[in-house]
Formats: sequence, C-alpha cells, structure tokens
Amino acid sequence: MAPTPHQSKTSKAKLIAGGKQPKARVARYLKTTEPQLVEGAKASLLLKGIRCSDSMSTVLKDLRSVQSPHAKLLTKSNMIVPFDDAGTQSLEFLTTKNDASLFAMASHNKKRPNNLVLGRTFDRRVLDMAEIGILQYRSVHDFPGLPKKRLGSKPLIHFVGDLWQSDHNLKRLQNLLVDFYRGDPVDSLVLSGLDHVMVFTAAESSFHGQHSEPIIHQRTYYMKLKKDPKGGKAPVPYLTPSGPDMDFKLRRTQFASPDLWKLATKQPMGTKAKKKKNQTTNLFGETLGRLHLEKQNIDSRSGKKAKALRLAERLEQDEERKAIESELGKEGEEMDSEFQRTYGFSRGEIE
Repeated sequence: MAPTPHQSKTSKAKLIAGGKQPKARVARYLKTTEPQLVEGAKASLLLKGIRCSDSMSTVLKDLRSVQSPHAKLLTKSNMIVPFDDAGTQSLEFLTTKNDASLFAMASHNKKRPNNLVLGRTFDRRVLDMAEIGILQYRSVHDFPGLPKKRLGSKPLIHFVGDLWQSDHNLKRLQNLLVDFYRGDPVDSLVLSGLDHVMVFTAAESSFHGQHSEPIIHQRTYYMKLKKDPKGGKAPVPYLTPSGPDMDFKLRRTQFASPDLWKLATKQPMGTKAKKKKNQTTNLFGETLGRLHLEKQNIDSRSGKKAKALRLAERLEQDEERKAIESELGKEGEEMDSEFQRTYGFSRGEIE
C-alpha cells in the first residue's frame, strides 16, 4: 500500500533530521520545499567534473554571469560521472543540498574534450540530461568595451532551423535550453526591460560524405531599442555581439520516460483558468461574448421622432379620418335609399 502524503512528508523529515523528530527549523525548511501553485525562478548549480580545463572553467563563469542571480558556482572538482547510477545520485544530493533544480557540469578529458552536461531535476530526482561537446567558444571577455546584459534581465530566445522540430533529441534539448535560460517567470514584459537576445541555430553537418550529428551555433547579442526612423510606433532593435558564443554538438542524452515526462509537466488545477460560458477568444486575442435576453416587444416601443415625421403622421391621420367619414356617408346614403324602396318613404320624413 502506497504511503499517504503526510507519511511521506514525515519520513522525509525524519531522514533529514537523522531519524529523530524534526525540529522547528527543519520543519520550516521542508515547508519551503513543498510544491507551490506558482513557482519562482529555478536556481542552477554549476560544478566541475573530475578534470576541468581553464577554458571549461571560463564557460561555467560565463554561465553564472548569464543566469545570475539564480546561479551558484562550485569551485572544487567533483568525482562524478553523470550518466552512471552513482554519479546520478551524487548530482541529486548536490542539487537537493543547494536547493537547485538545474545543473551544469563541465569536464575535459581525452575521450570527451570540452564536455558540458546540462540537466534538470523533478521531485529531487534527475529528469533530463544532455551532454554536449563544445567545438568553439568565445567568452564574454572576448568582447571588450561592448555593452552587456543587465543583472536578472530575461532574454529573447530564438531557435532557427527545421531540425528543432523534426529531430526528437533536439526538440527535447530545445525545451531544456529554454528552461535553463528563461529566468524569472512573468506574465507581461516591458519593452525597455529587453536587453539581449540568444539565438540557437541548428545546421546539418557531414564528415567524409557521411551524415553526423548537427552542429548548434549559439550566439548572444546585446539589444538596444531605438526609435523607428520610418515613423512607426514600435521601436527598432539594434543588435551588438556581446557573448558568450559557442558551437557545440550533442553527444549523449538521458531524457525522461513518457510517463515521467507527463507527470513532470502536469499542471495543478489551481493555476488553470476557469472556462467562462458564452465567451471565446479569436485568433487576434479579441474576446467575443454572447448574451441571451428575453424576447422584446419592439412594436409597442415609441422613440423620439423628428418634427417632419410628426407632421407627416398628422397628415396621414387626417386623410385616414376623412376617408372613414366619406365611407360612412356613402353607407348612410345606401341605407336610406334601401329604406325608401322598401317602405315607400325615407327615414327623414319620419323624423
């Protein structure tokens, strides 16, 4: 029989407290780790593998500058092999300890040079992992004197290429990259707050005439919004390369199973907007509604009429009255003539 949510929470608290009843501080911490209806920004953990070169250390530092203030960099090397069971458990322990749901681990060896593993967790367990090999890299410091993004600003992310939709692994990698760089979730944006763009271009590659893994080009631009010289209302963006830029290939992947993915992407009922009756939204975002009213008797309603219409109505009524009077006179004459034929004298002689 599966444990109830209360039993799971109690056992987890005892595990953290070392088998004893948790103290108030531990209970308050566990309450902050419970699922929320509206989650904030995801924190990321950046760490080094068994061996990490200076260039890969620079990659981690640039990732911290891009994701700050929601990134934490560990400077010591870790004896972790990500795609092994022991390495996965170590990553789960470190992400839980540092309260991070995203992680990136850099390493460098002869078999896999310039290696970077990106991943995320769900319910304190590893959900997705993607291993990429960096072919070319330009750091933020390779663009001296150029403007850089502001702290905590959200990027505009643009994916170029049909491979992002046709290739299953790239499609899942696209979702992981968006989750990795998106920052704070917001409902609306101010144009003046947009200051950088990240472009990911997927291009096919071949080696000695044989098809190989596609190359992904990541480019980062500083964006400055200026007035449209043609007089338009919307501002025009001017892009300046600001870094970090990299070219990489996808090496190994470990994505979630369909059942686990469905569970991880399930939305709580509290966040779903209730459907309103007789109200729809069209393609342009306009809200259309239908009102149901009782049948109205418009024949008995009389509105304000113009003077010319009132005069025309009065003339029409006079003509109608005259027509009725003439018709009544004709009927009276016919009745008198019939009376005289019948009785030999008229009704006027009786009077």
